Amino acid sequence: MKKKAAMEMSVGTLVTIVLLMAVLILGIVLIRSIFIGGQDAIETINSQVVDEINNIFNDATAKISIAPSDRTITLKRDGEPAGFAFSVRNKGTGTAYFAYDVEAQDVSDCGKEFGDESTAESWMLAKTGTFALDSGTKLDLPILVKFNIPEDAPPCTMIVKLKVDKQDSAYSGTPSTVAGGYSSAQIFVTIK
Repeated sequence: MKKKAAMEMSVGTLVTIVLLMAVLILGIVLIRSIFIGGQDAIETINSQVVDEINNIFNDATAKISIAPSDRTITLKRDGEPAGFAFSVRNKGTGTAYFAYDVEAQDVSDCGKEFGDESTAESWMLAKTGTFALDSGTKLDLPILVKFNIPEDAPPCTMIVKLKVDKQDSAYSGTPSTVAGGYSSAQIFVTIK
């Protein structure tokens, strides 16, 4: 009689172990699929930004396009860096060399304790750069300009200016050595 009870307990324990292992494996598969789905969502968002830039550039007369197209962005304090993207089309004949610069133009809405435009410019990532384009082409991937807003930043709206200039020759090293203006745009940045 005692041997039968001991055998039943062993079978019950084995069944429980098998069921728990099955649940563990299903849980691991579910968690893996959630993480893969999140990664796919990020890639989809990135491709949507590129698609939006390309749709804006369907107008062959435009020299520069900016996403978002309303040139207004809202940023959260101490959040992930975010910002805007832009692309340029070479409307000239032959290869052209370009330089871009993003500078804070008006921070008066941010209050006196904010400081000056240099404070806003210190939050910008990839605020200057250079690139070359063949005749009639545009950037394959848009250039991203992001802002890393600190937690102690005041809620306000500031205006930044994107300037794209055509350079005399290949990559002279600084955006200030240019042949002349190509295009510029104002972007309104709201910090919440």
